[in-house]
Amino acid sequence: MRLNYYLIKKNVLRARKLVIKALNNAGSGHPGGSFSMAEILGCLFYKHLQYDPNNPQWEDRDRLILSKGHAGPGLFSNMAVAGYFPESQLETLRQFGSKLQGHPDLKCPGVEFCGGSLGTGLSYSIGVALAGKIDGKNHHVYTIIGDGESDEGQIWEAAMTAAKYKVDNLTAFLDRNFIQQDSYTEKIMPLDEKLEGDDISEMWKDASRWKTGDKWRSFGWNVIEIDGHRIEQIDAAITKANSTKGIPSIIIARTIKGKGVEHMEDNPQWHGKAPDSDVTPIIDLELDSQFMIAPSIIAGDMNNLENEIKRCISGRADFIHLDVMDGQFVPTKTFDHTKIKELRSLTVLPFDTHLMINEPVKHVKDYVEAGSDIITVHAEVCDETSFGEIHDYLKQNKVGVGLAINPNTELPEWSYKFIASLDQLIVMSVVPGKSGQKYIEETHEKMTRLKAILNVHKFSGYIEADGGVTFDNIGSCFADGARVFVGGSAIIGKQDVRGAIRDFRNQVLKTRRKLLLDKANELGGSELVKKWIGLHVVGEKQEQIKQIAKEASYL
Repeated sequence: MRLNYYLIKKNVLRARKLVIKALNNAGSGHPGGSFSMAEILGCLFYKHLQYDPNNPQWEDRDRLILSKGHAGPGLFSNMAVAGYFPESQLETLRQFGSKLQGHPDLKCPGVEFCGGSLGTGLSYSIGVALAGKIDGKNHHVYTIIGDGESDEGQIWEAAMTAAKYKVDNLTAFLDRNFIQQDSYTEKIMPLDEKLEGDDISEMWKDASRWKTGDKWRSFGWNVIEIDGHRIEQIDAAITKANSTKGIPSIIIARTIKGKGVEHMEDNPQWHGKAPDSDVTPIIDLELDSQFMIAPSIIAGDMNNLENEIKRCISGRADFIHLDVMDGQFVPTKTFDHTKIKELRSLTVLPFDTHLMINEPVKHVKDYVEAGSDIITVHAEVCDETSFGEIHDYLKQNKVGVGLAINPNTELPEWSYKFIASLDQLIVMSVVPGKSGQKYIEETHEKMTRLKAILNVHKFSGYIEADGGVTFDNIGSCFADGARVFVGGSAIIGKQDVRGAIRDFRNQVLKTRRKLLLDKANELGGSELVKKWIGLHVVGEKQEQIKQIAKEASYL
């Protein structure tokens, strides 16, 4: 089964937005820890967890136990998206009589554990896992514990117990976001090394400082360490953990508290605080403005694509763009599914396969079997029938569905019926198959027309800008509505791929900050602009955003 990357991505976004809405309505709650584990829950609910929302007590279900119970809004939002109850029920969060209390409670069908006192969830999980073994059941137990929660001695007593009894039907996640209720974990009770100052990025990025895994290994656990916001890494870690026999597994996920909302990120103030009503529309816009960078490896050494894949990995690309050209639909010929299959074993990064070929309906199966996670075909070589066949086949195989249009092509009317279920729309800003072209400026106007059509037909996917995207124009592409950016010579053509991707991200971030300030000014003028800026207290963010506001004459 493929990764189902875009489904997870879209549902994680949906769940995050529900958390903000619920906390604002309740006037209290915990956004930080809900957001740090968001991708973990996304991978569990929409890929690995066996459950039936219509039969919450199904005997053979997997068990998901949230030990860090204050992050209940994150659990509830995913349960709503998964169909356990209507999303509107999130509006009752923390109200008297509601099934959705501040911490998970067994009164809510589908909740497996009352998460109140920290430190107890792992012990409980071991009991459930052992009972499953005794009863000869095949279900799996997944447990999410916090790093602040790991100050509790009971966590380590449970760790010894699980190893002693070889509880291999248990997979624990440590949500390693470096912040607990009072402050940074490394200032209170270090799991890695003592933190000097308030810059936790040095802890997050410097692997030589990570000691937590060694602790768990010494207790007899199988330890897997990942970036807890990378869907593909979480997916691979779960698969590896579940196949490990004879010892329990823990996935140490390095995460960012408040991930997805810049002023909440790495900020202890947002451990347990609800956003005000006047800023929630701005937060919603920020959540909708997450973006991804996808290097196109054909801009590199075509005789050594394996090395180009490695450069994308070290450059921390979000996924890898694979341009397949057949020499017929476009004059150039690159590679086919055979090469993609060879490259697949090199990385778990998602493969974004762009088929610039004739009659894609005849070949799409080959590209699924080769390991593509997203497949995009061109409107110019499809009609309603053939694209419908492609669409259904990709959906059945958990592969993202994309449609591409050339610079001189408008969205055909037959495509409108598919827009709501499309995962990706590639808007070509150069003529495909020809190298060395500059971005076609008319694409900006075209994007305005497209957005109107997409909004009418309830598009919830991602617009991908492909062709001539550079550091100089990526900001304007983002302002147009693109959220995925393919970089050829502007990324792969550079010696320092990581630096190029970092520069791309920073440029988009600057544009995004401006759009959010525009929204604040539209909703509340200079006072709301000042309030929004004032929320950004970590690092140098506040001064940077203040400068953008001054340039826009909002201050």
